[in-house]
Amino acid sequence: MPYQYSPLTGQHEGAVSRAILQSRREALRAMFKVAAGVGCVPLISACGGGAEETLPSGSTMESEVRRTTQAARAASALAPLIGPLRAPDANGVMTPAGFSTRVVAVAGEAPAAGKPYLWHIFNDGGGVVPLADGGWVYCSNSEVPGAGSIGFTVPQFATLGNALGEFTPGLGGAGALRFDRTGRIVDAYPILSGTTFNCAGAVTPWGTWLSCEEVPKGQVWECDPLGQIPAVARPALGLFSHEAVAIDAATRSLYMTEDAPDGRLYRFRSTMLDWPTGAKRPRLQRGSLEVLQVKGLGVDAILTQGPQPVQWVAAGDAYEPQSENRNPMSTPFDGGEGIWFREGIAYFSTKGDDTIWALDTRAMTLDIVYRAGTDAASVLTGVDNLTVTAAGEILVCEDGGNMEICVLTPDAPREPKVLLRVVNQDQSEIAGIAFSPDGRRLYFTSDRGGRNPLGGYMNGPGMLYELTLPTAVTPHFQA
Repeated sequence: MPYQYSPLTGQHEGAVSRAILQSRREALRAMFKVAAGVGCVPLISACGGGAEETLPSGSTMESEVRRTTQAARAASALAPLIGPLRAPDANGVMTPAGFSTRVVAVAGEAPAAGKPYLWHIFNDGGGVVPLADGGWVYCSNSEVPGAGSIGFTVPQFATLGNALGEFTPGLGGAGALRFDRTGRIVDAYPILSGTTFNCAGAVTPWGTWLSCEEVPKGQVWECDPLGQIPAVARPALGLFSHEAVAIDAATRSLYMTEDAPDGRLYRFRSTMLDWPTGAKRPRLQRGSLEVLQVKGLGVDAILTQGPQPVQWVAAGDAYEPQSENRNPMSTPFDGGEGIWFREGIAYFSTKGDDTIWALDTRAMTLDIVYRAGTDAASVLTGVDNLTVTAAGEILVCEDGGNMEICVLTPDAPREPKVLLRVVNQDQSEIAGIAFSPDGRRLYFTSDRGGRNPLGGYMNGPGMLYELTLPTAVTPHFQA
């Protein structure tokens, strides 16, 4: 394996070190810097071997890993080049000097010339899969609700929503854009259909896209990014309002957020039969579904007392809706959103309390990186999708707020820098954040944005942007 991760310690209730408790700011800086030190890019991690029911994505990610492993360690920081935002450009985006944008796809329009696929509405979570020819595929969810989503809007009606969902076909799904090595769109096509309220997900280390249904009985669907193989449901990952997934291949673990007012943080651990040693990928059919329990002084003490110990406890029956089958020992999180795993730490966001969390999976502690309202100026609100760069910076999208993407740095995580702001789309949210393999482009959606018939852009059924970064910075990794 080109990237090395330390396995979990097996410790279920880690002790909180005195050094961490003495200084929260030093602890946060240390956590970030340790995570950033190796320059790992888990998006393209690879494992050797094979397993049954593999979706042949054709991406040949192993060769991509070899080509970028060493360059990844030299990735540079993004924050130092972020200056004041300029006036909105022709695409309705405010950016600092040196950055530029283009509109890549608009709902209802064909993004690839000569191809019949019309870009789907309400494009939400997304991810990039590198290809062996130097190009890449951007996978994108369609967050179209169905009758079953009533349980997400009104949790008390979850049982009714689940019943209605059985009798109404899903209207969501996922689509994909294929780019050549120059960044030109060469194809567009569907990769998933017949599902409901597809929110976020993850690009897997083995080169597929996991698309999550955000309804009380939602599943995770595994998709071939080239659209050649039908998507496969993975019910062993649980039935709940799935938001996003992060993967630690070294410990055979998948971390998952639940977007509900009483949502949980989940972990699925493959058995050895499900993910044999040396196998390229798991079957995602056999494993244990667990939920996080915060111990010590509890969640409320983290802001004042420092990181608190955690442990994993068994979830309810994975094949029954978790909203109807909670483990009372588990800890609720108010509206789980994006999640990203990096060097032993799972960073995730919760929108109900505008918080960015850091779960140290080795020390088994939970900390708060950022919470709006705890500082003099809460620049970042409405936290949603996120990604972590090879330089250790956390990029966070806003659902509402000022429609911004903000950057939290290792040295000053409580002082966000604004990377960009989308204007005239106040009914929308930013999501689908993902870097191109060469680190030169950053994709993001305005999932309720659209074209203004009079010119420019406004609220609408969804669109996808591309941000081009200055040549002086490569926050992801170099080609």
